[in-house]
Amino acid sequence: MTKLGMRLTLLITMIATVGCDHVTKHFASGTLQGTPGRSFLADTVRFAYVENAGGFLSVGADLSEPVRALLFTGTTGLMLLALAAVGIRFRVTGWPALGVSLLVAGGASNWLDRAVRGSVIDFLNVGVGPLRTGIFNFADVAIMLGAAICLVSELRRGEPAA
Repeated sequence: MTKLGMRLTLLITMIATVGCDHVTKHFASGTLQGTPGRSFLADTVRFAYVENAGGFLSVGADLSEPVRALLFTGTTGLMLLALAAVGIRFRVTGWPALGVSLLVAGGASNWLDRAVRGSVIDFLNVGVGPLRTGIFNFADVAIMLGAAICLVSELRRGEPAA
C-alpha cells in the first residue's frame, strides 16, 4: 500500500471510529435514557444508560467540576495531541499506526463529549455471572483495541525472525 493510501486508510478509520461512537451514543441516549436496563444473551450483554463524569470506571467522578475539567479535558487533550505527534514524528506505520489511530480516535471522541457535555455516555456491559466489565461505549472499545494492537506489535517487534 502506498504512503498516501495508508494515510487515507488511517484517516477514514479515525473518522469512522468517532462517527460510530457518536451514533451509538445518540442511539443509547434516545432509547435507553430514563428506562430500566436491558439484558440479552442470557444476561451476557447488558445495555444501560449512564453519564460518566469521571474517567475509566468512573474514577474521579466525585472530584469538583474544575478539577475534572482540568484532568479529563485539559490533560487528556494534551495527551492525545502528544500521542498523535509522536505517531507522526516517528513515522509510525503498519499495525502500530492503526493502533495509535484507534487510541487517538477513541480518546478524541470521549474528549469531545467531555468538552461539550461535561460527561461521557456509557451504555454497554458484558460478562458472565459475577465476572463483568465496567459500563463502556464504542470509543472505549477503540481505545482498548488500539492499545492491544500497539502492545502486540511491540512484543512481536522483539521476536526473532522465523
